[in-house]
Amino acid sequence: MSFSQTFLAEAVQVIEKLDSGAIERMVEQLVKVREAGGRLFFLGVGGSAANASHAVNDFRKIAGFEAYAPTDNVSELTARVNDESWADVFVNWLKGSRLRKGDGIVVFSVGGGNVEKNISPNLVKAVQYAKQVGAAVTGVVGRDGGYTAIAADACVIIPTVNPDHITPHSEAFQAVVWHLIVSHPAIKAAQTKWESAVK
Repeated sequence: MSFSQTFLAEAVQVIEKLDSGAIERMVEQLVKVREAGGRLFFLGVGGSAANASHAVNDFRKIAGFEAYAPTDNVSELTARVNDESWADVFVNWLKGSRLRKGDGIVVFSVGGGNVEKNISPNLVKAVQYAKQVGAAVTGVVGRDGGYTAIAADACVIIPTVNPDHITPHSEAFQAVVWHLIVSHPAIKAAQTKWESAVK
């Protein structure tokens, strides 16, 4: 098989192994946040930060949430990294946003954070703070889910089907999962353009 055929075959395996029950539990948590009038904060670094920005658009426009991502404001992000530290950038941003009970955070990450290995400690601290204030914690993460999977109220783990492709599959399927969620009848609040145009 060609590389393309192999990669696509792996994608099929990821879909077959995805835990639909975990996705439904995430939907339930997000419904609670919206019903409480809470806000959603999407956290991610690298490709997951780009996914967070896209998800903010979809959750605001399609699902009717008030939603934000700290990585959408590069001026504040870099000021906080410079003045406060990379490890504290998200937790301090959440404090500045007055994260509270009834709100929710959504973590997009390949590994979910691991303090012992100093991998994404910014996500770990943000999750810890969210739990402390009583905000809902959800995530879509790869590998074993790291700290996010341990602490979250609901977490979808993108299955590893090839250890050489953990990152591309994790980040690609973050998009599949959040698009599924904003299309879910319990979440979707507005019709999307092309679907309404076809009808």
